Amino acid sequence: MRLMIALDGMGGDGAPEVVVKGANMARSRYPGIHFHIYGNEALLKPLLARFPKLARCTSIHHTDVVVSSEDKPSQALRKARDSSMGLAIDAVRDNIAQGVVSAGNTGALMALAKIALRTMTGISRPAIATMLPTSRSECVMLDLGANIQCDARNLVEFAIMGEVFSRTVLGRTKPTIGLLNVGEEELKGHEYVRQAASLLRELALPIEFRGFVEGDAVWAGAVDVVVTDGFTGNIALKTAEGIAKMYSGFMRTAFESTILSRLGYLLSRGAIGKVRSRVDPRRYNGAMLLGLNGIVIKSHGGTDAFGFANAIGVAVDMIRGGFSNRIAEEFQRIGDFAAPLQKAAVSG
Repeated sequence: MRLMIALDGMGGDGAPEVVVKGANMARSRYPGIHFHIYGNEALLKPLLARFPKLARCTSIHHTDVVVSSEDKPSQALRKARDSSMGLAIDAVRDNIAQGVVSAGNTGALMALAKIALRTMTGISRPAIATMLPTSRSECVMLDLGANIQCDARNLVEFAIMGEVFSRTVLGRTKPTIGLLNVGEEELKGHEYVRQAASLLRELALPIEFRGFVEGDAVWAGAVDVVVTDGFTGNIALKTAEGIAKMYSGFMRTAFESTILSRLGYLLSRGAIGKVRSRVDPRRYNGAMLLGLNGIVIKSHGGTDAFGFANAIGVAVDMIRGGFSNRIAEEFQRIGDFAAPLQKAAVSG
């Protein structure tokens, strides 16, 4: 199967240069890939000329309309038909590409994707998910900001989508699921979280639910999939990113403080490099918009070419793993759970 990926050439802080350089890195990793880049041809063409092999497997689709990072979703919708982001998403809808990657405005990307691709049958709301490093390996966390308020049904749907992603992309044979909560006890947390836990235990779902997990357990790798609402998930993610930057700054200051500490850095540089690589956010770049009729990947807006290439890699893994079809099959196979979930949503 030939891979066809649509790229928002103008999305992100470093666009279009980061997009083109990232695509070139991805091209060498995935032979046979073809890119459809949407954006300003006058800017994209000279960049592609620097990478002849990339140019041979890339089609440029010109538009000078860009969704900015400051645009509200309503403003983005007015630009949808002509913007680089909107056209890249439409390429998936029109079967020109199998997936789309954008480093642009997250809210706009979600709004445009929901309208162009629509949510899959059996899923009430899409969710933003990403991979995170843990002391064991990696885990998947969702939602990370698409749904500030959720009910029990939403959380159960997130659990199913996260479980399928963990199997499809991370290769977990039987992923474990946990609900993020303020404690592991059954009586703790909001009512809708406790209700979701009850449904996950009672329904005949083909998943391994481990109950509630606290924040520290996420980074310990207690479960493969961490499920929460978008408000809590976004705060947890941004807090973790802030702590990582803070400790990185602490280490840099400590190693620069004295001659001996600088010498210590030289002696331990190899080990420090391994740690830095293990927690490098660029390695985990590429948040997935799960629950849509198509593969949509959100790259961090401030990433570099290496990070953008990894976001493209997430799209490739999802396409090769048949993620969309497997999600649809999963919801069809367990269709009996729809009634109790609907009841939970109404009572919640």
